[in-house]
Amino acid sequence: MPLAVCETGSVQPHTAAKQNSSHIRDRLGRDRPTNTKQAAMASELELHFCEDSHLTECMRLRAQSVQDRNQTRQDGEKLLRPKEYVYRLEFTEQKLKFQKWNIQLGVPGKIIITGTSQHWTPDLTNLMTRQLLDPAGIFWKKEGEDQIQCYEADAQEFGERIAELARIRKVMYFLVTFEDGTDPANINCSITFKV
Repeated sequence: MPLAVCETGSVQPHTAAKQNSSHIRDRLGRDRPTNTKQAAMASELELHFCEDSHLTECMRLRAQSVQDRNQTRQDGEKLLRPKEYVYRLEFTEQKLKFQKWNIQLGVPGKIIITGTSQHWTPDLTNLMTRQLLDPAGIFWKKEGEDQIQCYEADAQEFGERIAELARIRKVMYFLVTFEDGTDPANINCSITFKV
């Protein structure tokens, strides 16, 4: 399955780590790098986006309840649409600098990753549209092509915003929208930071 990395405008081959994992390549300092290239790799932290199936189901039940009972949603409330899923990113380090996106799409199509602000507490409040961050990260793969494409400036800005929020959050939640044939079963998404 082809994998491509959007890194400040470039698309390069990349080998993904296992899903739902993070790693610091110097093994937390136990293995000392022997040259400059190894030193650069040693300070990288790759974090994977994990689907939060419980939170996704809770938000779907909320949307279904509003529809079934002919209720009016809370003013400004964001209801989950059928092709939207909730994902989370768990930060094992707080002082991070964005480096690159690692996006794997097993089929042609598009995904839109939208971050949420630190003001949303999923166990206490409904998600509001004002709590959705802008810009979103938009990534796609065309039929017959292996490369993943993205809006480079938006992806860069979004990555830097995530790094800023990592300073005050242990977990960050995202809405991932699947379009044009993609679904959670055929994607793998992670983000690499410098630590």
